[in-house]
Amino acid sequence: MPKHYRPAGKKKEGNAAKYITRSQAVKHLQVNLPVFRKLSILKGIFPREPKKKVKGNHHTYYHVKDIAFLQHERLLEIFRDIRAYEKKIKKAESKKNPDLADRLRTRAPSYKLDRIICERYPKFVDALRDLDDCLTMVHLFAALPALEKEKIAVKRIHNCRRLSHEWQAFISRTHKLRKVFISVKGIYYQAEVEGQKITWLTPHALQQVFPGDDVDFNVMLTFVEVYETLLAFINYHLYHSIDVKYPPILDPRLEALASDLYALSRYFDANAKQSVVNPEASSLSGSEQVETQQNGIPPDESELRLAQLQHQLPSNEPGALMRLVEDVADEDQEDEDTKACKKLFKNMKFFLSREAPRESLLFIIPAFGGIVSWEGEGAPYKEADQSITHQIVDRPTQGHIFLSREYVQPQWVYDCVNARIILPTEDYMVGRVPPPHLSPFVDNEAEGYIPEYAETIKRLQAHARNEVLPLPGEGTEDLEDPHKLLVEGIIDRAEANEAAERRRKMRIEQKQYLNELKLEVDGVQYPSTASDNKQSSSKETQARESEPDLQQIVQDHANRSMVVMSCRNRELVEAMQIGKKRDLDGVEHLKKRKRKLEEAQKSGNN
Repeated sequence: MPKHYRPAGKKKEGNAAKYITRSQAVKHLQVNLPVFRKLSILKGIFPREPKKKVKGNHHTYYHVKDIAFLQHERLLEIFRDIRAYEKKIKKAESKKNPDLADRLRTRAPSYKLDRIICERYPKFVDALRDLDDCLTMVHLFAALPALEKEKIAVKRIHNCRRLSHEWQAFISRTHKLRKVFISVKGIYYQAEVEGQKITWLTPHALQQVFPGDDVDFNVMLTFVEVYETLLAFINYHLYHSIDVKYPPILDPRLEALASDLYALSRYFDANAKQSVVNPEASSLSGSEQVETQQNGIPPDESELRLAQLQHQLPSNEPGALMRLVEDVADEDQEDEDTKACKKLFKNMKFFLSREAPRESLLFIIPAFGGIVSWEGEGAPYKEADQSITHQIVDRPTQGHIFLSREYVQPQWVYDCVNARIILPTEDYMVGRVPPPHLSPFVDNEAEGYIPEYAETIKRLQAHARNEVLPLPGEGTEDLEDPHKLLVEGIIDRAEANEAAERRRKMRIEQKQYLNELKLEVDGVQYPSTASDNKQSSSKETQARESEPDLQQIVQDHANRSMVVMSCRNRELVEAMQIGKKRDLDGVEHLKKRKRKLEEAQKSGNN
């Protein structure tokens, strides 16, 4: 049947009823485009792609239910009030009434995103899964300079820097860092928190240059506004999971010296001592502490005690440096990966030169059990400390050198972290070109190409685990080949028989030499002794001939096993036998020379 006529304004069906364009959504909500974009970012609503685009391909579509969800949001009314207040402020400034404008600014409505974060992430695991972009954006803004033109305030940058340091301090304290990679964009990190792998990117410690008009900072600031609240919630939950009070109370002197990570380590150490002194105060839950802060109750003695303990800690105590509290959780509760990371740099003491990437290494080295200091004020120990085992240097040459330590490039630390073993330092010494920095995020076997240095690291790892790897070009099945195992067993038996034969010959020669010395001391002539020795040697040879020929038996077994060998393994066995024969010939040659020298000495004495 032909499709019936539907008059204008009647009910729609299909995609036309499920989706609307962005301009229609803006008109429906009665807001402008920047407010609509900000509200969509805060609520986590993004455009959809319908199967059939009714209005055309050049439009952006949203689901009708999402727009209805935004229509009942409380923030919509707050944004309208803020817009009205901005108009009033502009009107007061245009009438040259600064008092009224200042009074309106102090009364301007504000909002919080706590409720929105709880709605978007009902469970803590959901927040951890969505933490990759959050950490990347927060670390990016922590490295940016303040710029009034782009509305990047100093307060926001300081807040991002504080949140990023609190996150890094928790990861270092609990030894949750797993992978590190230095790239052109920045430094990639991967941590594992409560079973979730979290990967983020931090920029290099260089002066950041703002791009032109390609980047819309208003959109980025809206995302940062959400991510700041999200990361604050996550840090609060993680700190209370290890019985540490949040937000931390830091030493103002170390904060002034830009040593925030070290200040956080001292805070953790002081908090641990405070929990031992006053366990009742640390047993309070997080909700109770928030209620006491909201009700305006003055702080109890625990906070004062914490501040006193933090000032009582010596500034040069290595144990307080980035170890953060070593016994965080029981050893039974830690997984094998955490235990391995905790012991990687154990009993190692590092010192950072001024050109080394300080913030990155201050984060990585304590996360793997090491102790680290730097060049500058507020450092726990100086460069002249004789207990330093490694000094990180990133310059072509090093002037003064301490013989009690090793000088390595920063890449050595990152490669050791990714390999989970202490690599040799010869290739990473000052002035040398280091090996290629391999990415731990790439699966070489899946890619079909294994770099040469990756093979070297794999063999070093196997040696550290006391494992045996096949030779290059051979597979693991060669190690389990029964013919190869039989050949190796026969070769080992032959080597044992040869060693026994050599020991027997040495005993005979030693006995003969002692007899000659004894006869010479008694004054007996040498020819008679020589004849006696010949008789004794002939008896020994007759006894030896009467005994079964062990060497012939071993040779028969070797010939029998050589038949079932492959050509390659047969060549390897023959090469081994030739090398052993050369060694035996060298030993016999040395013995002959020794005998001639002894005879020459005897003739000279006579």
